[in-house]
Amino acid sequence: MKKGIIVASFGTTYEETRKLCIESIENLIREKYKDCLVLRAFTSRIIVHRLKQRDNLHVLNEIEAMEEMKNQGIEEIYIQPLHIIPGHEYDKLTNYNIKVGLPLLGLEEDHRSIVHDTGVNELGNNEALVFMGHGSDHEADEAYEILENAYHKEGFKNIFIGTVEGSKTIEDIVMKLKEKNIKKVKLKPFMLVAGDHAKNDMASEEDDSWKSILEKAGFEVEVCLKGLGEYKIIQEIFLEHLEQIIGEK
Repeated sequence: MKKGIIVASFGTTYEETRKLCIESIENLIREKYKDCLVLRAFTSRIIVHRLKQRDNLHVLNEIEAMEEMKNQGIEEIYIQPLHIIPGHEYDKLTNYNIKVGLPLLGLEEDHRSIVHDTGVNELGNNEALVFMGHGSDHEADEAYEILENAYHKEGFKNIFIGTVEGSKTIEDIVMKLKEKNIKKVKLKPFMLVAGDHAKNDMASEEDDSWKSILEKAGFEVEVCLKGLGEYKIIQEIFLEHLEQIIGEK
């Protein structure tokens, strides 16, 4: 075993969505690259710490995963991130002399694949689909706007992407929904996992959740708690990005 692959994600403390959205992709990579050592890494130190304290579950961070590879005599190491944008968490992976795959929104062709996937973009008549992205103060936050523009350019005018911590907020989207006289909204996370943000900030009954904000604004709201990592098209994009850096078909 001469090669190693680190599958790096932000991570989550929610076991079910971890298995559905992260483990599923890791397993696909193990199946495709049987001669490689495949290790999981979480880039969020907070999540790594919480899992250790709460569940006695030790997950390596990206530095520890690289050290483990070297301890096992593996010198040819690749990192495939499961991040959505090339933001702060992605930047943690690019400081080493190691090949790093692109995040989800890395190529224009990937935008097109996502835009035209009927599984990701379930949408009925006279309703809007609103995605909750994480967002960032990093310049890569613009990737969400670029993707939304791609939807609109392809004729999907009722699909919007807001963020929790980025430049475009749910309030911005509410204004657009009212302008279009939309009555029903489907809410989905545009995040790898349906974890804390999706369950609490998006779907909960708390006054400041996106669901509550939309309902107060007069919209009928349907919630879908399904992380991006569950969709076949998303899994395929990540595998293609890994293939691009390993150079094997």
